[in-house]
Amino acid sequence: MGLFAEVIGGLNAKFSAQVGDHKLSMVEFEVLLRLARSPQQALRMTDLATQTLLTTSGITRVVDRLERDGLVRRFACPTDRRGLLAGITDAGLARLNGVMPGHIDTIDRWFTGQLSDDELTTFLTILRKLRDIVRPGAVAGARPAHR
Repeated sequence: MGLFAEVIGGLNAKFSAQVGDHKLSMVEFEVLLRLARSPQQALRMTDLATQTLLTTSGITRVVDRLERDGLVRRFACPTDRRGLLAGITDAGLARLNGVMPGHIDTIDRWFTGQLSDDELTTFLTILRKLRDIVRPGAVAGARPAHR
């Protein structure tokens, strides 16, 4: 477990420094990334909280900061008047697009570039399996529901 914690801590330090160069915290970056990858580039606040493992008050504070900076906007859900959505703005997409090339380089340099193609495929399969067990809501609201 110690080895796992050391790797996670080391990678987080590398990623935080790179994202921080763009005036974003890792949680702000994660929120922008999740919104950008979601249908209509928006998610219910509750789904966003679930995906990021933040409390509802925690996600509200993060979205407040991002909204203040013009990177995110909140609006009523068109299908549920009680629901509130957070959506990424054009400025948010521009900030995210500015971060991504360096972020991808950092991931490649310190993580994926250290593994062979077979190792990476196996590792990602294992990570998804574990993620689905320990964070079952990690993709909540990200895909249309199929019934």
